[in-house]
Amino acid sequence: MVTKISSGNSLFGAIKYNQQKVEQGQGAILFSNCIIQHIDGSHTMNLHLKSFEPYLAANKRTENPVLHISLNPHPKDKLSDEQLTNIAQEYMDKLGYGNQPYLVYKHEDIDRHHIHIVSIRVKEDGSKIDDSFEKRRSEKIRKQLEQKYNLIPAKKNRTDEWTLKRVDPQAGDIKKQVSNTVKGLMEDYHFRTIHEYKALLSLYGITVEEVKGEIRNKPYNGLVYSVITDKGEKVGNPIKASLIGKPVGYDALQKQLEKSKVPLADKQLKERNKRFVSNAMAHCRSRKDFEKLLANDKISVVFRENDDKRIYGVTFIDHETKAVFNGSHLGKEFSANSFHELFSGQSSNKSQQEDKSCSNDFHATNNYDKEQDSVAESIVGIFSMEQHGDNYEEIAFANRMKRKKKKLRRPRL
Repeated sequence: MVTKISSGNSLFGAIKYNQQKVEQGQGAILFSNCIIQHIDGSHTMNLHLKSFEPYLAANKRTENPVLHISLNPHPKDKLSDEQLTNIAQEYMDKLGYGNQPYLVYKHEDIDRHHIHIVSIRVKEDGSKIDDSFEKRRSEKIRKQLEQKYNLIPAKKNRTDEWTLKRVDPQAGDIKKQVSNTVKGLMEDYHFRTIHEYKALLSLYGITVEEVKGEIRNKPYNGLVYSVITDKGEKVGNPIKASLIGKPVGYDALQKQLEKSKVPLADKQLKERNKRFVSNAMAHCRSRKDFEKLLANDKISVVFRENDDKRIYGVTFIDHETKAVFNGSHLGKEFSANSFHELFSGQSSNKSQQEDKSCSNDFHATNNYDKEQDSVAESIVGIFSMEQHGDNYEEIAFANRMKRKKKKLRRPRL
């Protein structure tokens, strides 16, 4: 079983993502703890949000109070809903969240059924739950559950793609470094084109090229991987895909491109990335700041520029959902031209870059301060309403949180 823990500031987004799986017939709520329900036991989005409100209103200092956990049994592990529920409950109890409000969802959108858990890191009295060594404790719990329920253990030494480092030519054994990286990325990430695959690889100091020719009068298609510098210059000898293995070869790439069409067509997945990118565009003070804001949400951005430093391509890599999107695929407001216009007015002077507003069109302020965010904004995230349309359900939740914040303010003496 593989466990993944992530934190964020959008409770609405976390619940909405899972709730849509339910509405689309690709998921179900298995269990809820300290969550308000109707008399008949049914769940609604509004009741879910209301259940968390007292906790979030009591603590406005924690930047990422929302906890999102996924527990992924091996595909060969055939577990009943009761067993999945018990596993989720025991996991939350042992991790220290047994008394917190949380929702347990079963996802059935892929062959490997798995569960998602949404909770928060703050208690009802406003105190923050201690998350020290949380991932280490999670690993210990995972092993206990695998043994108790006779589950197939998670792969040993499996590297988390988000923590992978660039290939280091000075570290030696380049082939092994490249092999481990490309195998993991090819297996886990979804991308629609080889250009998106190249953008993903570039984060780790690797590039790939197609090689076409003929062997004994038969057409030949292959891939060649190379290590690159920060500037995109190739170093060392290229490595044929055949020397690494079939899982990263031309045929495997074509299968992955075809396989990725379905998950990348998911509307909710696109909206998730559009939401985070819009937020970063609205609040960035520079291109560097834009990249940093996205990195906080585990999203990388790769810009492609010509010799005149004009941006002609942009790709976003969502490490949380393992999805790669070309900017124009998300929408015309995220195309290369949009970002060229967004950053073209900035001075190359570092001090001016930090002070200059990204663009007035996105209502960014020169003196943006996270501490000035309302509790509602920190929970639901900032949306570009002019570009995507108002979400009245979310606005209602935000307004409720604003009112609660006002009630909690103490009068000045």
